[in-house]
Amino acid sequence: MEPLLFYGVPHGCSFGAIVALEWSGRPYRLCRVEMPAQTRGALFSRINPKGKTPALLTETGTLLSESSAILHHLAAGDPARRLVGDQGSPAFDRVNQALAFLNAGFVPMFTPLWAARYMAEDDPARPVLTAFGREHVGKALDQIEAMLEGRAWLGGDARSIADAYFTGVIRWVEHLDAARLADRPRVQALAHRLEDDPAVRFAHAIEAGEDAVGAGGFLGRVTLEDVVGRLAA
Repeated sequence: MEPLLFYGVPHGCSFGAIVALEWSGRPYRLCRVEMPAQTRGALFSRINPKGKTPALLTETGTLLSESSAILHHLAAGDPARRLVGDQGSPAFDRVNQALAFLNAGFVPMFTPLWAARYMAEDDPARPVLTAFGREHVGKALDQIEAMLEGRAWLGGDARSIADAYFTGVIRWVEHLDAARLADRPRVQALAHRLEDDPAVRFAHAIEAGEDAVGAGGFLGRVTLEDVVGRLAA
C-alpha cells in the first residue's frame, strides 16, 4: 500500500511533509484533520494518542508520528537520496542538524504567540507572552540567518527535508506577526524561493481544500472515518 499522511489544518507543520512527499515523487494519499476539533477526538486518538499531526501510515501499516521521524522515513524511502544525503556524509549531517534546530530551537519559540493569539484581548498575560514570543522567534531567525551564510538551502547546495519542514513553519512568522523577515535577507530569500516551488503551491491548495494537481504521486484524499474503519476491520 502507499503511505497515507494525516495533515493538520489550519497552519499545521505537517505542511512540510506534503511538500516532501511531492519532492520524493512516490505515490501517497492524504487525510485532512481539523485542528483542534478532530485531533482531540476519539477517532484521531486511534491514529495518534498524542493528538498531534502529522502522522503517517506507512506502506507496511505502521503508524508513525513526529515531523522529524516522518521526514526521515520519507527520505529513507527515496533511493535517489533527493531529500537527504547518504547517512554519515557531511551533507546528511548538515541536513539533520538544520532539521533538528527547526524542530527543537525554532518551532517551540512560537508557543507563547499561539497561546496569546487565543487569549481574551484584555488578558494581562497576552502582551507579556507576545513580547516573550517575538523576542525568542527573532533570536531563532537570527540563528537561521547565520546558518544560511554561504548556502543556497538549509542543508547546503540542494533542497532537503529540512527545507520542506521550513516551508510549513516559516509562514507562522507573518501569521502571528512574530518578526520582520526583511531584517533577515537570507531567510527571506529562501522563504520566497520555496513559495514559488510547485510542491509548495500544491500543499497550499491542499490545505485550502481546492482541487490540486501535483507532480504525479498524489493518489487522492481519504477521510479520517474511512481510515479508522479500515484499521478496525
